[in-house]
This record gives sequence, C-alpha cells and structure tokens, in this order.
Amino acid sequence: MIKKTLTNKTGKISASAVGLAAAILAAGGVGILPTDTIYGLVGSALNKKTVERIYRLRQRNTKKPMIVLIAAVTDLKLFGVELDKKERAIARRVWPGKVSVVMPCPSRKFAYLHRGTKTLAFRVPEPAWLRMLLKKTGPLVAPSANIEGEAPAKTIAEATRYFGAKIEFYGNAGKRVSQPSTIVKIEDGKLLVLRKGAGRIKK
Repeated sequence: MIKKTLTNKTGKISASAVGLAAAILAAGGVGILPTDTIYGLVGSALNKKTVERIYRLRQRNTKKPMIVLIAAVTDLKLFGVELDKKERAIARRVWPGKVSVVMPCPSRKFAYLHRGTKTLAFRVPEPAWLRMLLKKTGPLVAPSANIEGEAPAKTIAEATRYFGAKIEFYGNAGKRVSQPSTIVKIEDGKLLVLRKGAGRIKK
C-alpha cells in the first residue's frame, strides 16, 4: 500500500511513487489517486476485469460509463477514435485540462467501457506527474472516490472509510476540493457543453 506518497498539496507525486503506482495499476490493481480535479478510484481502462471491479467497489450503476484519462491525444487510437483536422484543433484547445470530451466509440470490444452508449468521455489531465503515470500505465478510468450516491472523498481518511483494505493503494495529496470536470462533445465542428465544471475552454 502506498501511504503519503505525494510531496505537497499541489498534487505533485515523487517519481518513485509514480513507478510503484504504475506497476500496481499495470498488473490490474486499483487505487486512490488525486486527479486534476478530485480523488479518483483509478484502474486500467484496457483491463475489463479491473473496470468491472471498480463498478462493484463503487456500487456504480452499470449502465453509466466512466471518464477515461489518457496521456495524449494519440491514445485515442487505442479505442478506435480518429479525429479530423478540425476535431484535433478543438482537442488542443481543451487539453491538457479539466475538460472531458465525449467521443464516438462504437466498437463492441469496448462495450465494457461504453456500456452500450457507444460513446466515451476522454480527458488529458494537466498535472505533469499524472500524464507521466498515464504514459506508464496506459489509459485509466478514474471515477470519483466514493460509493455511488455518497459524497466524493475530499481526504484519504474519507476514501479509506469507503474502501478500506479492498484496494491496493492510496496516494495522499491532502484535502482535495474541486468541481468535477467540464464535459463537452464536438457537434458539427463546435463544442457543446454538457456539464459545466472546473474546466475552462480556451477561445
């Protein structure tokens, strides 16, 4: 278990802690980490068993997809998502940042992620350490650290009350208070805001 791995309240994590977390996540483990918004219950988005485990841990509605964190726009190809020139320009406006973009993902291969909606919301987070982690682990699902219907954990103590020893590690960044990410989709070459949150959209 990782304890107090983060060096300060900015969410910067040590390189050794990133390596340890990455190894656990790559092996199918699940843990709590600060994202660019709030604490998330993270696990490999490319591991179906891990994703299903997170649904069980959070007692999450199985029809609701989870946001996927990626290290860079190029990771979208892993999900069969191709952007045209205009869409890539829009992605550069919002990433990295606290904006999650809903994109078509119709492949049956990823039904365990899109839950029949045939779309997924992706985000490239801003913190450099988190993108470094994502480069090591590959894409991660990162729903808020709580049981569905309960308040998101603001501290590791609160997260521990939810999940205890049922997960492999906790990454402590002190108290984390933030709105969830802004959620948008690209429609006719323009951004349509579906949920206004912490992220700002550059003009």
